[in-house]
Amino acid sequence: MNTEILGIIAMFVLTFIIGLFLGKYIARVYGYEKTFLDPVFNPVEKLFFKISGINPNRQMNWKQNMYAMLTINLVWFVIGFILLQTQQWLPLNPDGNPNMSPDLAFNTTISFLVNCNLQHYSGETGVSYLSQLFLMFLQFVTAATGMAAMAVLFKAFKEKTTTELGNFYDYFMKSMTRILIPISIIVAFILAANGTPMIFEGKDHITTLEGQKSDVSRGPVAAFVAIKHLGTNGGGFYGTNSAHPLENPNYITNITEMATQMIIPFALVFALGFYLKRKKLSQIIFTVMTVGFLALAIPNVINETAGNPLITQMGADSSLGAMEGKEIRFGSASSGYWSIATTVISTGSVNSMHDSTMPLSGMNELLAMMINCFYGGCGVGILNYFIFIILAVFISGLMVGRTPEFLGKKIEAKEMKIAMIVALFHPFLILAGTALTAYLPEFGTKTLNNPGFHGFSEMLYEFTSSSANNGSGFEGLGDNTPWWNISTGIVLLLSRFIPIIGPIAIAGCLAEKKFIPEGSGTLKTDTLTFGFMTLAVIILIAALSFFPSLTLGPIAEQLQYFSK
Repeated sequence: MNTEILGIIAMFVLTFIIGLFLGKYIARVYGYEKTFLDPVFNPVEKLFFKISGINPNRQMNWKQNMYAMLTINLVWFVIGFILLQTQQWLPLNPDGNPNMSPDLAFNTTISFLVNCNLQHYSGETGVSYLSQLFLMFLQFVTAATGMAAMAVLFKAFKEKTTTELGNFYDYFMKSMTRILIPISIIVAFILAANGTPMIFEGKDHITTLEGQKSDVSRGPVAAFVAIKHLGTNGGGFYGTNSAHPLENPNYITNITEMATQMIIPFALVFALGFYLKRKKLSQIIFTVMTVGFLALAIPNVINETAGNPLITQMGADSSLGAMEGKEIRFGSASSGYWSIATTVISTGSVNSMHDSTMPLSGMNELLAMMINCFYGGCGVGILNYFIFIILAVFISGLMVGRTPEFLGKKIEAKEMKIAMIVALFHPFLILAGTALTAYLPEFGTKTLNNPGFHGFSEMLYEFTSSSANNGSGFEGLGDNTPWWNISTGIVLLLSRFIPIIGPIAIAGCLAEKKFIPEGSGTLKTDTLTFGFMTLAVIILIAALSFFPSLTLGPIAEQLQYFSK
């Protein structure tokens, strides 16, 4: 077997094992059980809450938790928006990078605030070290925000009947101190040990092997890249992201970064089972997610290792696969796998250029973001999948004549309406944004570097990446314009907070209802049958929503390959 394939399998198995143990640890953290990090971080948390005046023991209902989430995010937005427009006059700017324009600062601040990191700027020339540090801070807090929201969901189903769903600020702090910061330190150490810079000096002046003079940007890269992947953020310190030789120097760092971006999404699925003491339920959810993930990842690995038939016709060697836009040090198989890992999990980082992948590979990358619930980002992956569970429970109950219940709570019209709004809002943002941009050539088609079907795919990808809070892109698109910055910024805001508020609202409503013990008429939700019913609902909604647009883009482009 190809050694690249063996490396992928070994990495997936290792990630699964780490995720299993990490999931048990996370369940203990959110369940307020003792952990080995308590002596270190308990004093830190108490000091923070004392200074801020926040009472972490005050129980909140779902509305109060969501209000806390929105207000603290608003504060971070204001700080970031001002910082990016004044960075050239502030400290830690040894390379003299200029201020951002208002529209670019608007887009950048929002994209880092919502766990997307849609970068319409080039990292090493677009921001100062101070701005990079603030963006790194946002990568911590946005991941912790999603995890805290998910912890509220956990709490809603642990109690039989309650309106007390924990404290957002406490969940948020514990996500930072007990999970994100310790693991980030370990990952940053591995990256720095393998050549990733971790300094505050400016550009290094070097002479290449060809005798050319060149400037190489440096900075606190290792710490930035660690949380970029662990928090499923994806923003690159450099413009070319993890394809850059300093951001991802070798195969060891490549495997580290791939595993790092997957461990928390894996772990949170298992944490659900440990926290609710329903391990079978979490196993079914993980199985469905894995089936969906492999259905996208395996074709991409095959497509990228097979090579481009048009280039092969020109006499090129196809044994290395489709190597356009890829790094030799990683190979086509690893890059094909990464392209789905990063779009399924909503990290959005790249170690190759997605714009150069085969058309059907690009379609799978789009589908991963359109479905947006196979593992998903930190916390929000579970929240997105929860919406489809609600839909599947209701549909299955109607089909077999059983009461639609989930974990002892009856699903009624109110919950279904919220679930349908959330499920359909994602395709609405993608399709409406793409259609409007295609209709307005000044904003859309004139910003494309590729005509025809591929150009349409570039526009579709940008709005899909924004709505999925992913951040990757088909970079044939000239996206640093007022139209793209503002339109995608609005999509980023709506697509981040509505899919969080919706599931928490449903969980809050269900938590208030009377608990109904399981009986002979209860629809079992921890069986493979129900798991694949959920998968069928996911596929059906995705197909009905997105197949026509995919036909106009990557599918039509692939058909062009066979016509030549």
